[in-house]
Amino acid sequence: MEPAILAAYDRPVPRYTSYPTAAQFDSSVGPEQHANWLRDLAVGEAALYLHVPFCRQLCWYCACHTMAMRRDGTLDAYAAALEDELTLLARTVPGFMIGSMQWGGGTPTQLGPSRLRAIGRLIDTLFDRRCDAEISMEVDPRHCDEATVQAMADLEVTRVSFGVQDFDAAVQRAINRVQSFETTLATLERVRRAGMTRINVDLVYGLPSQTLETLSRTLDLALALAPDRFAVFGYAHVPWMKPHQKLIPSETLPDAAARSAMAALVSERLVGGGYLRVGLDHYARPADKLARAVVNRRLQRNFQGYVAGDPPWVVGIGASAISCLPAGFSQNAADPTEYMAAMGRGGFATVRGIAVDVEDRLRGDIISQLMCRYTADIGETCRKHGTEAAAFLATVDGLAPLVRDGLVSIHGGLLAVTELGRPLVRSVCAAFDRYYTGTEGRHARGI
Repeated sequence: MEPAILAAYDRPVPRYTSYPTAAQFDSSVGPEQHANWLRDLAVGEAALYLHVPFCRQLCWYCACHTMAMRRDGTLDAYAAALEDELTLLARTVPGFMIGSMQWGGGTPTQLGPSRLRAIGRLIDTLFDRRCDAEISMEVDPRHCDEATVQAMADLEVTRVSFGVQDFDAAVQRAINRVQSFETTLATLERVRRAGMTRINVDLVYGLPSQTLETLSRTLDLALALAPDRFAVFGYAHVPWMKPHQKLIPSETLPDAAARSAMAALVSERLVGGGYLRVGLDHYARPADKLARAVVNRRLQRNFQGYVAGDPPWVVGIGASAISCLPAGFSQNAADPTEYMAAMGRGGFATVRGIAVDVEDRLRGDIISQLMCRYTADIGETCRKHGTEAAAFLATVDGLAPLVRDGLVSIHGGLLAVTELGRPLVRSVCAAFDRYYTGTEGRHARGI
């Protein structure tokens, strides 16, 4: 990527796992509105997301809502709060149908086998579930023994996501996550022996002390694990949001040019290893459901990343969990103590969100197309949302520079992101974001 392009587009931009993004959420949405919005799901189905904000120890690179927690009393109380919220959901939406389910975090398995099984039994009691529903769970390979794996099998988990990030010892020390290849492989084999053969591996580039050489070795080892999917994210250095990231000196981080080269290396190596590139940051084997969704144009993007034609709506359970509902987005209290207190009062723990209007739906549709397909049919999308295309495009001030710099092309109402522009697709999406200001200290950088 040319230095001029790097300089022009190395700026904070959202990851666009939703539109409007979580940066636009405010306190106008609370428990009562969340309950009313949930009732719109009385007919149909949704994905269920359960958030466990605890890990065995805190990794310094992490930007998730999580904390180190091992106290049984707190884990018991949190599991009980999850059960309370699930029961309240069942009362609010009788006949709620689970189209897919994801256990995320943090590290969901930090709850321990008995608590996981109890929550799983309650879910089966309260809700119907599609017979082909995918159930996925994130794991820390360093803390996933036979008892944990058996509990996952009892929960009928079908896909397991392994947090790896990087295999280089110096990088691991710099992010406070020491995890050998041998440990990761042993856990992966344990999971596969238990019948959970759909495997994801998560990697991160742009980490402290990471170089092209160390990243190349990590990719060699990661490919040797032979997962079905990779998710490879650029490190988001947001110490103003996550104070523990201040433990990572900014001078140890690769610059924009190095990050761009790392992203290119990841794509080259994984595609060369037989994986199909899926959107901005995922890779999948050609036979995988996610890869087929690209071909069938059923790829979607939500707060969990790219998903393969799952239900468009997501109900989030747990501290900080976000629900994507027909009327808008709603988010639970992020602090586990506040979340548990709210559930103890007998109502939902919703503290913020945003209602979605007609213009949001139009812009969100375009952004989703760009993130999933690198193209957007502006004319057809505007017609679908009752808007005149020429008038709408006249409001998109940031489009002309993208065309001038060769990042996008427009022909007959079809906007296409060029090969040069694909690594910068978030910046392309930002041109259609009516809330975006480019303010420093709000989002991670786009390169």
